[in-house]
Amino acid sequence: MPDSQGSAPAAALPPRRTPGAAPPLPELPLRLAAEEPGWIREVDVVVVGSGIAGLTAALECRGLGKVLVVTKDVLAAGSTPWAQGGIASVQDEGDTVEQHVNDTLIAGAGLCIEEAVRVLVGEGTEAVETLISRGAEFDRDPDGELQLTREGGHRRNRIAHAGGDATGAEIARALVHAVRAEPSIEVIEHALVLDLIPAEVGPGEPPAVAGVTLHVLGEGTRTGVGAVQARAVVLASGGIGQIYAVTTNPGVSTGDGVAAALRAGARLRDIEFIQFHPTVLFLGAGARGQLPLVSEAVRGEGGHLLNAAGERFMVGQHELAELAPRDVVAKAIMREMAAAGSDHVFVDGTMLGEETWRVRFPTILHSCRQMGINPARDLIPVAPACHYFCGGVETDLDGATSLGGLYACGEVASSGVHGANRLASNSLLEGLVFARRIAARLREQLPERRKPAADARPTGLIDPSVVPELQLIMSRDAGGLRSATSLDRAAEELRRLTEKNGAERGLEAWEATNLITVATAVVAAARLREESRGAHWRDDFDGRSPAWHGHLISRLADSGGAGIAAGLAHEFVPTQE
Repeated sequence: MPDSQGSAPAAALPPRRTPGAAPPLPELPLRLAAEEPGWIREVDVVVVGSGIAGLTAALECRGLGKVLVVTKDVLAAGSTPWAQGGIASVQDEGDTVEQHVNDTLIAGAGLCIEEAVRVLVGEGTEAVETLISRGAEFDRDPDGELQLTREGGHRRNRIAHAGGDATGAEIARALVHAVRAEPSIEVIEHALVLDLIPAEVGPGEPPAVAGVTLHVLGEGTRTGVGAVQARAVVLASGGIGQIYAVTTNPGVSTGDGVAAALRAGARLRDIEFIQFHPTVLFLGAGARGQLPLVSEAVRGEGGHLLNAAGERFMVGQHELAELAPRDVVAKAIMREMAAAGSDHVFVDGTMLGEETWRVRFPTILHSCRQMGINPARDLIPVAPACHYFCGGVETDLDGATSLGGLYACGEVASSGVHGANRLASNSLLEGLVFARRIAARLREQLPERRKPAADARPTGLIDPSVVPELQLIMSRDAGGLRSATSLDRAAEELRRLTEKNGAERGLEAWEATNLITVATAVVAAARLREESRGAHWRDDFDGRSPAWHGHLISRLADSGGAGIAAGLAHEFVPTQE
C-alpha cells in the first residue's frame, strides 16, 4: 500500500523541542490469552462489526461466496444508533461537491487527504440514495424533498436526518432489516473478536491475515473460542471512546479492532487526533461512562452557546460563530470554563419553541427531561467529552490496509477524509462510501485463501480492575488538553497499571487489555506530535507547526516479540501545506 495514498515517502520524525526523555511505554502482550479454538469456520468474507460500515460492507459483498458478520453485541448495538445529527451529502440545488470538499478540508486542519475527501463527497450522494433504497426513511418536507440542516463547519444545508434527531437509529433499523432478510449473510452476535490470524506468506511478501479468532459469549449453537478463516477480513469495529472516563460512545467501544490490528502488525495513522464533542449533556462532576449528546443540529437550527455569565462567546471568535468546526468550539468552551472556574457552559435553545423540540429533537428532549430540564424554557448545561476517533488503521482509497487480506472502514479506519478533525456528519457517510469501495475491490479480485501460520506471539491479559483508573488517567492527562508533562505522567501511570497482568480469561480482561493497548499507542503518538492542530491540543505548543504538517504512523517494530514497550515504532509522512 502506498504511503498515505500518494504522500511523500516516510521521513524521520521532526526534531523534538521538549527537553528531557519521555518515560518508557508499558509492555503489553502481542496476543490475547485465550484457550485454543474449539471450532473452525471457513468463509469467504468475514465482517467484524455491525454499524453502518459493517452492515453496508456485508450487503455489498453479497455474491462473493459465504459472508459472515460477527458483532460484539446484537446487530443493532454499536455507535451508529446513537448518531443524532444526520448524514452529510450534496443534495440541495445550491450545494456543490467543491463546497462540501472545501468545508471538509478546512475542518481537517490541513491533514485531510484530498483525494480521499473527493471520493467521499463525489460518491456520497449515490451512497445515500442506495441507503434510502434499502429502507432508510429520512425526514422530508411536505413536497417530498429531504429536509436538510447544518452543523458545525458546514456552510450549506446538506445534512439529512431521520426521526428528528434519531438518524443513526433509523439507519441501523433499515440496515439490520436488510441484512436479516438476506439469506446469503450469516450473523454471529455476542462475539468478541480476539485477534487476527496471521497467514503464511512467501519470501519477500508482505504480512497477511487468514481470518480472526473470536469468543462467542454463550449464544447460539457455537460457543467459546473459535476461528473463522476467511479470504478477506473487513474491520468495521468502531471507535475507542471507552479509554476515557466520559464519552458519547457506547460501552462496546473498547478499541478491539484497533488493538487487534496493531498486534497483528498493521499501520495506524494519526491516532493522536481524538475529537471531543463540544456539547455533551453535563450530568454532574462525578458522571462517568456514556453521556447523552446535545447535537450540533440544535445550534444549526438557531441555538446559541452561553458562558456562565449568560453571554454568547463564539461571536467574534470564528466567522461561523456557534457553527465553527468542532475543535474550535470545544477549545473555546474549555477556555470559558477555565476562565470562570466552571465545569460546564450552556446551550440556549429556548428560541426554538416547544414544537421544534418535540418534532426535531425528541431524543435530546427526552434526555433533558430526565434531568428535570425543559429545553424550550431552560438552558442546557453542556461540556466537551470524547466523541470520535479521527485516526485509525491506515487504509488506501479502497479500504485496504498494510496487511494482505485485511480491509477497514468506518471509525476503526483512517481513510484520510477526517484529517486532524472530523467535519460534522461526515462519519456516517464515510462508513457508507468506503464499505462500498471495499466490496467493489473484492468483486474485482477476492484474495486467495491463505493458510494460517503458526502464531508464537507472547500472550497475556491485564486485570480488568484497572479500567476505571485508566479512564481517569486518560481524561486527565491525554484528553482534550495535553502537554509533555501530562502525557509523560500518563505513560508512567499506564506502565504501573500493566503490572496487574495475568488476569483470568474472559470478556472484561480482554477488553481491559485492548483498552490499555490503545491508550498506550495514543499517548505515545500524542507525545510525539509537538504542535496544536485540530483535535490534538497541546497547551505547551501554540498553534500548528510546519515541521509537523504530515501524518504520524504508529506500528509495531521488529522487537523479537518483546511486547509493545520495545516494539512501538513511528514514521512521519510529510505532506504539502
